[in-house]
Amino acid sequence: MNPRLDILHPYPFEKLRALLASAQAAAHASTPINLSIGEPKHAAPEPVMQALRDGLDGLSVYPATHGDPRLRQAIAQWLAHRYSIPAPDADTQVLPVLGSREALFAFAQVVLDPTGNQRVVCPNPFYQIYEGATLLAGGRPYFLNADPARDFGCNWGDVPEDVWRQTRLVFVCSPGNPAGNVMSLEDWRELFALADRHGFVIASDECYSEIYLDEGDPPLGSLQAARRLGRDDYRGLVAFSSLSKRSNVPGLRSGFVAGDAALIAPFLRYRTYHGSAMSPAVASASIAAWHDEDHVRDNRRQYREKFDAVLPILQSVLDVRRPQASFYLWARTPGPDTAFARDLYGSTAVTVLPGSFLAREAHGANPGCGRVRLALVAPLAQCVEAAERIARFVRPHA
Repeated sequence: MNPRLDILHPYPFEKLRALLASAQAAAHASTPINLSIGEPKHAAPEPVMQALRDGLDGLSVYPATHGDPRLRQAIAQWLAHRYSIPAPDADTQVLPVLGSREALFAFAQVVLDPTGNQRVVCPNPFYQIYEGATLLAGGRPYFLNADPARDFGCNWGDVPEDVWRQTRLVFVCSPGNPAGNVMSLEDWRELFALADRHGFVIASDECYSEIYLDEGDPPLGSLQAARRLGRDDYRGLVAFSSLSKRSNVPGLRSGFVAGDAALIAPFLRYRTYHGSAMSPAVASASIAAWHDEDHVRDNRRQYREKFDAVLPILQSVLDVRRPQASFYLWARTPGPDTAFARDLYGSTAVTVLPGSFLAREAHGANPGCGRVRLALVAPLAQCVEAAERIARFVRPHA
């Protein structure tokens, strides 16, 4: 067996199941409400469902690894419209993938030299795929702790020069998971300058880009930032996006990578062997999704209603703020986050995810400690009920 499998950490939800096991007996008194996992629960859009049904004839042919040309064009056009940039070249700068998760993992296998012991800089807390992809590709993660003073963003100046010299890949997540923070143009300017100086590649995870709470202020994207800063060829940059959150179709497993053609080409070559081609039926549904914005606006409306309803309840008992984007709340707990999550579940049957499970101890601290992540994916009434249960639970302990 691959010995690197033994150095993988348990996934956060595996840890959560073990933590809650001792509280399950008490939790049966109330109807469970799960706010721990970021799985969209809004209805999948009917035009996408119909396109999937209409595309079932495609199941009788082998799909192309490069993807349906119509889908690549739809993605390129969506990028142009969403970010006010010239459409990327659909043949060389866009590649459909089976969701951002598998693409993020596979990209690390392409970029890292398995014999080189290269560094990969990751935000901390982070999406655990970044770490697993790094370890299985033979790299070494360097965790950059979230800075509350920067709205839980990264301070690139905290990375030592000797680490930058060994760095081959940097994972960024904007809007961020779990805090919903968004990188500014100045953040991108600094990171691009470091990439030019040290020669590393940037993988920008943007799967929450369409879950923003101000219709007049959509989050800045990495390709958009690159164009504004004169990096018209997107050198050293690949952006990852997905329909899972945007269109409420996590089971469709559809997304894309876009950016530097010099990185897309070897990634496509790898995927030819990896067997990651998208089904024509899924491609048809994806084209319908990328062409329609009505369901996306309605999606955001539903999340805004949840934040508007839930935040006043929670802010009466917890330190928690409205994020710039995403459907998460990143709340401070009165005491250890693991004990809070366990006792909350045992008392109220509400499940939240301890922040320490989303992070690693680095530089003397685990930046997720003392916080929990709440995913407002359940129906509005359930989110309000969960917030009221949390408030009743916290008040006697405050």
